[in-house]
Amino acid sequence: MFGNTAGMPKSMVSDEGEKQLTSLDAMLDLGTDDEPINALVGYNLGNLTWASDVSLAKFVEWSEIANDPERGDIAQRKLDPAHAKSLAGFMLKGLVNAAILKRKLQGKDVPAAFAEVQERLGTKPYCALQPVVANIRAIDPNKPSIRADRALTARGETVGFKVHMPRSYRWWIVDGQHRRFGGEMVLDWLRDVTRSGKYPARGGIVDLKGEVTPDEMVVWLDALECARTFATIKIEFHLGLNIDQERQLFHDLNNLGKKINVSQATEFDQGNPINHFMKETLENQIGIVTTDRDIKEWSKDDGSMLKKDLAAINAIAFLNRTNVKSAVPSLVNERAKAIESLWRAVNALPGFGKPGARLKTVAAQPVVLKALAKLAFDLLFSNRKPENGTEMFKRLVDRLADVDFSHGNPMWQFYQLSPEDRANHGISTMAEYLPNQGVETADSNRDIGAYQGGVMRFGAKHNDIFPVIADMIRWKLDLPNRHSTGDSEEIVEE
Repeated sequence: MFGNTAGMPKSMVSDEGEKQLTSLDAMLDLGTDDEPINALVGYNLGNLTWASDVSLAKFVEWSEIANDPERGDIAQRKLDPAHAKSLAGFMLKGLVNAAILKRKLQGKDVPAAFAEVQERLGTKPYCALQPVVANIRAIDPNKPSIRADRALTARGETVGFKVHMPRSYRWWIVDGQHRRFGGEMVLDWLRDVTRSGKYPARGGIVDLKGEVTPDEMVVWLDALECARTFATIKIEFHLGLNIDQERQLFHDLNNLGKKINVSQATEFDQGNPINHFMKETLENQIGIVTTDRDIKEWSKDDGSMLKKDLAAINAIAFLNRTNVKSAVPSLVNERAKAIESLWRAVNALPGFGKPGARLKTVAAQPVVLKALAKLAFDLLFSNRKPENGTEMFKRLVDRLADVDFSHGNPMWQFYQLSPEDRANHGISTMAEYLPNQGVETADSNRDIGAYQGGVMRFGAKHNDIFPVIADMIRWKLDLPNRHSTGDSEEIVEE
């Protein structure tokens, strides 16, 4: 309420007569429980819809999710808290970007703390959310019972409407419940941090700990203000859908789309710190060539690496996981130098990255690189890492070429050779490093591959095979035997 009329706030003045004061009871008839929302009218495949941009805070305040049986019929999937938390972290990056942009538009200085916070969160070249789809059940599109003012150009053309939305009308989310819960989480996080001056000790949406510095407080206050005003969410409103129609719309929006492939996601998503490491360090600095096209015929191998394979290898090296989704900038930045040194050693191996690489060296096969990645994680970052893990990792990098990654190395053929042949090749003692002392059992997969025609082709079941290849490399370089020391963690499959 701004200004006054006859000593009363302007919102207490009736439209019925100039300067006519009204009572609180009469205000109910003046629509004071309404809130104006700018909307564009459309007809999505013939169905009346409204499109609007609202602040992140308003979106969270007004929306509801139809996945609670105690609150009505179910029209949504079960919430995935981990996915919502991931989106909250993404939104926080977007709000910091928005705060920087707002300062620039206002002609204000942007303190260095903003860039420092961006770096800690993980920079993204661009942040935006896809539109949310919601249903306003209380509005009958055939008999609209809601006030709206037409927005006109100077020539009398309608460009939209200012819809006076009653606060009792909830926006039931059809597509976007995780964005909604992520928005709620980021708002709660910002309020908690700005009130307490401390980052959450546990369970935070980003990996920040300790006291909030005065410079950082400016960033978070600006980000919170942007969430309330400047940073918006686009919503497409459907009107008056019943539960069956909501469910059908939910299905069609979520089940008729097609996901992009892993290689393309890796190339496009530079907001993920491991993807960023791959682009800036492995490709731009070391010179590893990547592709999103799988080359089936080894004779046509141009030496490039499939992006999705490169992502999986680095996920193991940095995280001991099968994909890069859970990577956080602080952890990746801390480990990047070590993993870079491993890749430089790999890139120096004879034949690696050259035309015909897979016929020249087994190191060009992703499963072998996964074995090296697992060794790096176990020696440097595992909770069970050996006390001399850093020294052992340096041995791995410095002596990597001593392993002999040629196809003809009998080490790779251990399970194909007889005990006599193993002895003749001097690899019998490797059995001590292998699962079950190198003895094959009915419930173990020891079919790691086959040596035929001068070529060693490892099998397709990578998660079964690469730990065994890592054991062979441990034996060759006299690294700790994981079956004796227990210094290897099980990989987390996602």
